[in-house]
Amino acid sequence: MASITEIRRWLCVLAVTGSPAFGCNTALEREVTELLKSVESARVAANQDWHRGPGVALGETGPARFVPQLMGAFQPDRAMEIVEFIDQYYRAPANDGYDASLDYVAKRLEAAGFGGDDPRFELRFIEQERTTKAWTPLRGSLTLTAPGVEKRVLHSFEASGDKDRCMLPVNSPSCDVEGYIATDLDHLEEGFILVTDVPTRQVYRRAMSRGAAAVVSASLGTFNVDPTGKERHLDAIQYRQLAADSELPAIQISQRSYAAILDAHSKSSSARLAIRASVRFDDRPLRTLVACIVGNEKPDEAVVVVSHVQEPGACDNATGVAGLIEGAVNTADLLRAGKMDWPARSLVFLSGDEFRQSRAWLDETRRRPVAAISSDMTGQSRELTGAIALLERMPDPGALVPLPPDEHTPWGAGEVDASDLTPHGLNVIARCAMVDVGVTDGGWECADHPWEGGSDHDVFNDRGVPAVLMWHFTDFAYHTSLDRMPMVDPAELRRTTAAIFATALAVADPLPGDLDRYVETVAIERRVRIEAAEWEDDPALVELWNDWCRDVRHSLRALCLDLPPDEAAATEDE
Repeated sequence: MASITEIRRWLCVLAVTGSPAFGCNTALEREVTELLKSVESARVAANQDWHRGPGVALGETGPARFVPQLMGAFQPDRAMEIVEFIDQYYRAPANDGYDASLDYVAKRLEAAGFGGDDPRFELRFIEQERTTKAWTPLRGSLTLTAPGVEKRVLHSFEASGDKDRCMLPVNSPSCDVEGYIATDLDHLEEGFILVTDVPTRQVYRRAMSRGAAAVVSASLGTFNVDPTGKERHLDAIQYRQLAADSELPAIQISQRSYAAILDAHSKSSSARLAIRASVRFDDRPLRTLVACIVGNEKPDEAVVVVSHVQEPGACDNATGVAGLIEGAVNTADLLRAGKMDWPARSLVFLSGDEFRQSRAWLDETRRRPVAAISSDMTGQSRELTGAIALLERMPDPGALVPLPPDEHTPWGAGEVDASDLTPHGLNVIARCAMVDVGVTDGGWECADHPWEGGSDHDVFNDRGVPAVLMWHFTDFAYHTSLDRMPMVDPAELRRTTAAIFATALAVADPLPGDLDRYVETVAIERRVRIEAAEWEDDPALVELWNDWCRDVRHSLRALCLDLPPDEAAATEDE
């Protein structure tokens, strides 16, 4: 079968030579048009059953140049050791678990040659002074007492790794309080403990103004409901945080415990709760770990992969950090062994506090970032969490008007307008990388979706740097006490990490031979988007997607052919 490029060249020859068959034989034109569509359909058919999105042109260029090596080098046991180490800690910015995790992964990188004698492998920390103190939870408990009923400990933890550790929101104070129960604000009296199923932030100030002794919340998100019907979410404690310097004690509980408290209170107004909590506040700098593989041609330009340490989950985000470190180590090993060409641009790896780590690096770096990828929630088990791998694109017209095959996740659409759209080929390259991983692995349930926001990619996009997010959703255990080691699938972590690093390498070391595949992929997307917009009778959206796809092609030409943007656009339009 002829390639799309060959057919297009044939069409151009017909147009230039003035063949009477071209331009007047509409039957031939229709036949060629249908042939073009059939070729494109054949190219994307292999991924349409397991990848939801506009599809890509298959091939061995672009990210496909790196996927086999990255997947082959990935060591699941080594990556899972990192996940397990980090997951043992309740990680809040600059606290004990946060710093221990950063020190641990720094040693992993040092052992792989980062920060040593070879100047091509850099390793350092950025330190920022904090205006608030680092918060470390030590122990906590919630006990229910009621007339005629044996005292019952509903939740407790004695160590950072215990299952109920999320009962204390970040920044909650130490306390030793006991009081009667109020189930709503109208019945809250001074010294009572408010018990509710709404988020703490919605009632915190009013409860404090009425003299509450504490707030107890059993809140859960709508996406936290167990999709299997086994009701595992009834035992989930939602991860929350309070504002710095909060004085009113607050804890999170499971919905099963909430039901037990309501039952005891309904039987006796003398039912009481006792809350014990011990935490520590420290004056510490906030650290961001920065590793770098220095590019050999454009070392002062960088592709950034970033993954946050804080938040007390295995999937969110011990897996993202483990993938970052495993991928960096593997890339370094492959380069030193000559199994991969040295990238032209530098690869920078950041690990620290979400959002702040990216701002810290951007504010002090001498390198110019050309693209960024957020590695967040990368190892969820599909079977146990319900989540699939997702590519959240940088803002494009789909973020303004999502039409099939696009659909937003339950996270929901972010605020975006046309002025936020800056066309770039990063979405195309990342989509190709996900499909390439699926092709290599015999299929991979994944999708891409419009921009929604909520992780480090936002910081880069806001600074004018193209950035995407690779993550998993909807994960019913997300931001709850159930997000622990059993929810992690090392095979999924391997696939997502390979997609992230193949994307980064394809941008850091583009080749002219990558361009044809990217252009074909843009043509596939354009056809899908235009057909959807025309179906909705939205000419403005048709124009927006046409302009977007044209400018994306220009950016990909500039990237692959190493041309200034204006020249890339002018030479294509000639």
